[in-house]
Amino acid sequence: MSLYKSARWCCLLLSLVAPIAGYGFGESVNLGTPLTEAEIERVDITIFPNGHNLPVGRGSVTEGRQVYFERCALCHGDSGTEGPSHRLTGSVGLFSIWDPLRIKRIQEVNGLLVMSTGQQWPYATTIFDYVRRAMPHVNPKSLSNNQVYAITAYILYLNELVDESFTVDRTNLPSIEMPALKRFVRAK
Repeated sequence: MSLYKSARWCCLLLSLVAPIAGYGFGESVNLGTPLTEAEIERVDITIFPNGHNLPVGRGSVTEGRQVYFERCALCHGDSGTEGPSHRLTGSVGLFSIWDPLRIKRIQEVNGLLVMSTGQQWPYATTIFDYVRRAMPHVNPKSLSNNQVYAITAYILYLNELVDESFTVDRTNLPSIEMPALKRFVRAK
C-alpha cells in the first residue's frame, strides 16, 4: 500500500473515532461528598521543612525520655538501637550508591545495613511529622502534640543534636540542622 493510501485510511479512521473519543468525559458521575473546611483541617496535617503547619505545643528531652520508655522502647529498644523496629540513632551515614564508604558509614545489625533516623532524614520537622502520623505503630495518631514534641526532642538528643536541657516547640524545631541535609540536593 502506498504512503498516500495509508494516510487516507488513517484520516478516515480518525474521523470515525474522533466524535466518540470524548464521550466519557462529559458530566461527572458525582461520586463522593465534598469535604467541609473542618474535615479538611482535620486531615491537612502535613508539616513542611520550614515549620509551616506545626501545631502549638512543646516538649523537653526529659519529658520525651519518659514518653519514649512508656510508648516507644518496646519496638525501638531502650537506647533507640535495639528492638525489631527502625533504628533511631547509632549509624553515621546515609546509604548512597555514590558514596564509596557507604558500607563503613552504616551500622550492620543482624546482617542488615541499617540507617538511623538521625542520619537519614534531612529535616527535624520530618521526625515530628512522622511520629505524629504513624507512631506508636500499634496505635498511630494517639499521641498529643506535646508528647510528639517531647519524643522529637528525645530523638534529637539521642542523635546528639541537642543537649539534655533542650525544649522543642514550633519556633525552634525548623531551625535544627540535621546531618543528612548536606547529602540531599535541594530543589530551586
